[in-house]
Amino acid sequence: MASSLSSKHLPQGTDDLGRNDSDQTVLEKHVSFFDRNRDGFVYPWETFEGLRAIGAGYFFSMAGAFLIHFALSGKTRPGKYPSPVFPIEVKNIHLARHGSDAGVFDSDGRFVELKFEEIFSKFARTHGSALTSGELMAMLRSNRESGDYKGWIGSWTEWMTLYNLCKDERGLLRKEIVRGVYDGSLFERMERDRKPHKNRCCI
Repeated sequence: MASSLSSKHLPQGTDDLGRNDSDQTVLEKHVSFFDRNRDGFVYPWETFEGLRAIGAGYFFSMAGAFLIHFALSGKTRPGKYPSPVFPIEVKNIHLARHGSDAGVFDSDGRFVELKFEEIFSKFARTHGSALTSGELMAMLRSNRESGDYKGWIGSWTEWMTLYNLCKDERGLLRKEIVRGVYDGSLFERMERDRKPHKNRCCI
């Protein structure tokens, strides 16, 4: 099984960054933040709760939960009948990867360090360890695969949500923030940091 490989057995440039005691891939850990009861499945109401916990507004969280589960549930449940509650199976989240992305997750959901570093070496021209909004858009355009409209929309939605929630006071999306969203640690940190400030404005 791919997730059981140690870093020395992974392809060059691939890392097991963020692997935890349950031997999850980084992509699984990324998604597990939204598995609020830790049962291996993410339901729309859990995604809503997770989005709210990291600062997304009420209506954005409602729409996001619906769209995410409508798009991903079937892909993570191969061979199973559609479910009216649209669960996402965490262990199969690698099956829901879309095209036109940065390639930081490989086909098995592992972290590819070289691809992560390329984001900043290629596009962070103003600040070497942060992206401006214009540089982020340039990256998204560069990653587009011909005719992959779903991938374009998926990538744009993910990155713009991250940018709007996590840009600093100068409008920069910092490298350590991006790394944190890939390994799942950012979501947990954002939830902890927000607890004393639940009444502040959100997108």
